[in-house]
Amino acid sequence: MGRYFLVENAVGPEWDYSRGRREQVGWDEHAAFMDALVEEGFILLGGPTGEGESDNTVVIVEAEDEAEVRQRFAPDPWADTILVIDQIRPWKVWLSREPDLVRR
Repeated sequence: MGRYFLVENAVGPEWDYSRGRREQVGWDEHAAFMDALVEEGFILLGGPTGEGESDNTVVIVEAEDEAEVRQRFAPDPWADTILVIDQIRPWKVWLSREPDLVRR
């Protein structure tokens, strides 16, 4: 059992501000990649923050360390182009409606 990490992504150098998030080049491939990480149990929660199309996204993952987080996201078709990792922070869950998520 790993630890939880909060991963915040920002728009990358190839983000097209004239398009919405789901209209960016390679959306289908990126979405399939992320869906696979959910199915594997690596991603617990994720989605955009704010109201704008170019606002950051937050993803909660379960991993052993930051290196694993970076390694798992590296093959994303959007990695370092459409999206860039802004920060990765360890996250302790103290409160949850799902008791299995809480780790003190």
